[in-house]
Amino acid sequence: MPLYPQYAASTTASVIDAVAAWQQRTRNQPELRFVRSFPDHPGYIAALANTLRKHWEKHGRPNANEKLVMSFHGLPSYTLKRGDPYFCECQKTARLLAEGLNLADDQWLITFQSRFGRAEWLQPYTQATLEKLAATGTQRVDVICPGFASDCLETLEEISIECRQAFLMAGGSEFNYIPCLNEDDTWIATLADLATQHLGHWLMLPGNGDPASAERAKASGATI
Repeated sequence: MPLYPQYAASTTASVIDAVAAWQQRTRNQPELRFVRSFPDHPGYIAALANTLRKHWEKHGRPNANEKLVMSFHGLPSYTLKRGDPYFCECQKTARLLAEGLNLADDQWLITFQSRFGRAEWLQPYTQATLEKLAATGTQRVDVICPGFASDCLETLEEISIECRQAFLMAGGSEFNYIPCLNEDDTWIATLADLATQHLGHWLMLPGNGDPASAERAKASGATI
């Protein structure tokens, strides 16, 4: 089960490829199931919305001249042209989150971070967008990264430190980074729900999770 809510060939698919490579070297293969993605899972969207509501209870909702920026990890733009659904799944997550928060279209926007190299990447770019917002009079932004289930160097350094500095230096006054879901109770319940849904009938198969069955197997000489 990936911690990448949106599917991309470079993330989720690369893990599946690695598992497949291992299978090619394994004679006694286990049954496998993969969670592909969950960009529109109601529990995931609800957990994101709850995180923002808690923040706004302390700091107030953005006004008409302030923005919620939903920043996702970037990919080269050619991935979209080659059929990668990542861009579309990011758009779906952002739209559903905005709807869940009753935000007007002009109160939020979606951007993409972590661009490097000379190739064109998915746009608009996060840092350039933040600098433009500040330069045109937006004084406050709240930034969330719905493409990550847990915080990492990309969110804590690139967004919370580097992009914060870029926004303030361009004329902005208040930059709020909204932490990822991490160990949020609603999110953990969603992970459990996802796992249960995809396990399906496996939970009902004889011997699955049955201590007595394991003991009988060991008594018969089983070592694994």
